[in-house]
Amino acid sequence: QVQLVESGGGLVQAGGSLRLSCVVPGRTFSSYAMGWFRQSPGKEREFVAAISWSGGRIYYADSVKGRFTISRDNAKNTVFLQMNRLKPEDTAAYYCAADPTGGLGLSRYEYSYWGQGTQVTVSS
Repeated sequence: QVQLVESGGGLVQAGGSLRLSCVVPGRTFSSYAMGWFRQSPGKEREFVAAISWSGGRIYYADSVKGRFTISRDNAKNTVFLQMNRLKPEDTAAYYCAADPTGGLGLSRYEYSYWGQGTQVTVSS
């Protein structure tokens, strides 16, 4: 089992920015597709963004397109989520996830490894 470790969450005012990081231990990070998901109380965990192993393919949920940017540094086993122009509706626990098959899916069920989550709260 691979345990991912997220960091970078916090409290920010609407319009502000945060940068989330997720470190993936082990030697095979560069072959994983990586994704970010989020979950609010009482809601399903939803897709936010995904990036292929090379960074050459990227997908975003419509709700974050143009405001969030996913990136990765394979030399540091880290994936990032830069979040700009945050809105109160972005408030959620954010989770990074890894797909060792490199499939770059948009469904949470396609990801095998997960982090513990980091809370993002956007005040109005």
